[in-house]
Amino acid sequence: MRVIKGKDYKDMSRKAANIISAEIITKPDCVLGLATGSSPIGIYENLVHWYEQDDLDFSQVTSVNLDEYKGLPKENDQSYDYFMHEYLFNKVNIKPENINIPNGMEEDSEKECARYNQVLEDLGGVDLQLLGIGHNGHIGFNEPGEAFEKETHCVDLTESTINANKRFFEKEEDVPRQAYTMGIKSIMKAKKILLIISGKEKAGIVKEAFFGPVTPKVPASILQLHNDVILVADADALS
Repeated sequence: MRVIKGKDYKDMSRKAANIISAEIITKPDCVLGLATGSSPIGIYENLVHWYEQDDLDFSQVTSVNLDEYKGLPKENDQSYDYFMHEYLFNKVNIKPENINIPNGMEEDSEKECARYNQVLEDLGGVDLQLLGIGHNGHIGFNEPGEAFEKETHCVDLTESTINANKRFFEKEEDVPRQAYTMGIKSIMKAKKILLIISGKEKAGIVKEAFFGPVTPKVPASILQLHNDVILVADADALS
C-alpha cells in the first residue's frame, strides 16, 4: 500500500484527483469504479474543473458505482444516482449509456444483484476503484460481519451506518435500511484501488484497518491483501 499524505481535505482531494485524471489520460476508455459520500466531493470538483479547462475527456470512460440505497428512486436527492449526476455526470461529457449504478428500485434483490454482477463481468473488470471508508471499516456497504461478502448483494445497514447517514434525511425513519453494494470479491478484482480518507474521526479506523489483522469484522482490512492500493489521506486521518 502506497500512502500519500495531504495537508488537509483540499490537498487530499487534489492529490487523489490527479491519480484519477492520470488514469483517464493514459487509458481514455478506462473503467472507473466510483464512490459517493462527502469524501469524494472535492475530487469530483477537481475533475470537473480540469474537464472545463479541456484537460480531461470523459467521452470513452465507463463508470460503475459501488452502491445504491434500496427503495430510493433515482430522482430522490439522497439517492447515489442523484449524487453522481449532481457532482460529476451532469458536468462532464460521459455518455449516459456508459454510466452503471445499481437500481435501487428493483425489489427483487437476487435479480438486481445478478444483473449488476453481469455488468461487472461484461466490462472485464475495473481499472481504478475509488473507495472511502466508514467509521466501522465498511467499504461500499460491506458491513462488519463473520465473513467477507463476495459479489453484489443486498445488505441490511448497521445502526452506526444509519446514524451516520441520518444527517442527510429529514427524519431518521426516512433513512433507508438496506442497500445494494458491490461485494469484497468485486472490489478486490479492481486493477488499482484508490482509497481516500479525511478527518480526525477516521484516524482510529485507519489504524485498525491497515495496521491491524485482516478480518471481516473490519471489512477494509482486506485491502492489505491487494497488490496495488494507494491510500490518500489528510494529516488528521493519518494522525
